[in-house]
Amino acid sequence: MSRILNVAIVGCGIGRSHIVEGYQPNSDKFKVLALCDLDAERMAKVGDEFGVERRITNFDDLLTMDDIDIIDVCTPPGVHYSMVIKALEAGKHVVCEKPLVGSLRQVDEIMEAEKKAKGLLMPVFQYRFGDGIEQAKAVIDAGLAGKPYAGTVETMWRREAPYYAVPWRGKWKTELGGVLMGHAIHPHDIFTYLMGDIARIFGRVATRVNPIEVEDTISASLEMQSGALASFTATLGSVDEITRIRLQFEHVTIESDHAPYNPGKELWKILPRNDEVKAKIDALLANWTHVPSRFQTQMVRFHEAIEGKRPLPVTSADSRRSLELVTAFYHSSSTHQEVVLPLGPDHPLYESWVPAAFR
Repeated sequence: MSRILNVAIVGCGIGRSHIVEGYQPNSDKFKVLALCDLDAERMAKVGDEFGVERRITNFDDLLTMDDIDIIDVCTPPGVHYSMVIKALEAGKHVVCEKPLVGSLRQVDEIMEAEKKAKGLLMPVFQYRFGDGIEQAKAVIDAGLAGKPYAGTVETMWRREAPYYAVPWRGKWKTELGGVLMGHAIHPHDIFTYLMGDIARIFGRVATRVNPIEVEDTISASLEMQSGALASFTATLGSVDEITRIRLQFEHVTIESDHAPYNPGKELWKILPRNDEVKAKIDALLANWTHVPSRFQTQMVRFHEAIEGKRPLPVTSADSRRSLELVTAFYHSSSTHQEVVLPLGPDHPLYESWVPAAFR
């Protein structure tokens, strides 16, 4: 039987979703043993709801608890780096919400720390999981899609004044960015997960919807390493909310479900170009096993990775690719120039993409 791993949740906002969607459905693999939050009232509410008696306000106290196997960081982005480093140094396994950290320098330092760590680090990209995206990935990986031509990502969500009433939101120092960092980061990750690495980007960011420091509207033109072309558009000013990813390949057209926050759950449209391709896809997917969406599957696969049964489902290298896109996007918008990837220590925004006035 699998060993049940004890988890400490740090931050009871999105941390509650980790419990509901990730740990409770996998109670044979995980037990939430402790909560940590500066907001004692919120922590008490979550603790009472799920029967978690150990409640901590000092993060460092968790590091000395020998019965804690996993520290799950669900705090505002500005403090992720220090918590992840400390947890790895303490020998813990670590789960960390997006964005993993606030610069390419920091993610490179974390990747170095991982090499010496006893525990594993898994960044969160829960949108990758579910029947829809997994079937699309299977078709692409099997070579049935063929040559990639073009793709689009539309992240059309809605955020208004009540959302930004939370003090850390909408501010460079604590949120590290706007729609590009906190919202579209998920569909953009799905796109590169399916279409591969980006070669170059011309992007623009703007604050059009809300009176905040960070951007809430973005658009970009991209060239992929494969030669395929792509466009990204996102705004927090939509009336309705959709996430739409459409991929054009030599042999298939793939389009995501439009659910804004769970695009992997429902089956995607996979349109074959001809009957021969259709027959191959049907054969590939004939005995499909259901894949639960979001945190439920990501946490299962994290447990399997800890047990050595499979690779990590999301890695720090995946986070670096995501943050590299963010860095290039902001640099392109401020300079009005195309940016060529990958980005190294010599890039002007390697230390931080946050404008100097807000650091």
